[in-house]
Amino acid sequence: MPRRWLRAGSALAGMAVLISACSSTAPSPAPEAAPPPPSISITPAEGATEIDPLTPVVVTASDGQLTSVTMTNEAGKSIEGVLTPDQSAWKPADPLGYGHTYTVKAEALTVTGRVGPVTSKFSTLKPNNQTKVYFTSTGGQYLTSKQKYGVGTILVAHFDEDVPDRATAEKQLSVTTNPPVTGSWYWVDDRNAHWRPENYYQPGTKISLAANIYGKDLGGGMYGQEDTKAEITIGDSHVSIVDDNDKQVKVYENGKLIKSMPTSMGRGGTETIAGKTIHFWTQPGVYTVMDKANPVVMDSSTYGLPVNSRLGYKETIGWATRISTDGIYLHQLDDTIWAQGSSNQSHGCLNLSRANAEWFFNFSQPGDVVDIRNTGGPPLEIWQNGDWSVPWSTWQAGSALR
Repeated sequence: MPRRWLRAGSALAGMAVLISACSSTAPSPAPEAAPPPPSISITPAEGATEIDPLTPVVVTASDGQLTSVTMTNEAGKSIEGVLTPDQSAWKPADPLGYGHTYTVKAEALTVTGRVGPVTSKFSTLKPNNQTKVYFTSTGGQYLTSKQKYGVGTILVAHFDEDVPDRATAEKQLSVTTNPPVTGSWYWVDDRNAHWRPENYYQPGTKISLAANIYGKDLGGGMYGQEDTKAEITIGDSHVSIVDDNDKQVKVYENGKLIKSMPTSMGRGGTETIAGKTIHFWTQPGVYTVMDKANPVVMDSSTYGLPVNSRLGYKETIGWATRISTDGIYLHQLDDTIWAQGSSNQSHGCLNLSRANAEWFFNFSQPGDVVDIRNTGGPPLEIWQNGDWSVPWSTWQAGSALR
């Protein structure tokens, strides 16, 4: 009996040793890492300077909901903002301004309690200079949806300061047409870019223009002052063809000849005054209607020909429709009715009878085409409102992005 107990006891002791040996090699479970505490993040960060005003300002809560967000400028003015539907993020409703200091303060409520307030104070850059874009016709009038425009309309982006970086500026300019047409910008100088398609627009074309320059560095520390937009509609096709061979102004509406008016154009020749040579041609080329006035005072001294010189003049003229920057008009002049349709007697303008000049004045819209052919003198240049006289390949080369 005692021997059996000894054997049994020895066996149990051996098993205990084996079990103990196996359990000693198992690794202890690692303690779980504590989750990060809830936080509020504000961008830009505290103390940031020279911030681009287009930089996104964002307040986010890593857990829970934002309960309070305020943003003020250095004058204490509140900046309005919007929350996401779940109230986890906030941003201002409008872009920042140049040269301002902003303070953003935020609080949140999470499952573990309240967080904040957290504050960030930062400042935006102050440009050396700013420029604004105005969308105009070649006559200098602002483009407006209240006016119908001709099929030859040239779109002008006029910057009120010289632009150091034309390429960057041009990238911010956009033209959208319906129906679509392919067009290009042409820089006339450092302040003016003109846009046109290869061919005339179709009547009824809708055009939307945009200059998204705000916050953009246009070179030399110059930034865009604000964005600009405009929308216009092209009206009926008005194309007038003037041929010196018959001295008639033939007016076509939507491709149909509706009126033919006799005219007397530039007599030709030159006059040298104080070392400056002045010509009296009606230059050949494709013009567009710029503006009109009734009456207009025409003064030869404005282009260097003294009023008291042999061919000088200063007169009040009625029913005048301007087609060039250097003073070419279709206008009333009854004194040359005898020559209209047979000989050229003017200093460069297209003389018409009162009835015809009044009719053309009332018929015309900005951007209508006046195509003058077979006259003498130098070809029409772009600075004279001769955009359509520039070959398409040359026009495309005038883009800063070419």
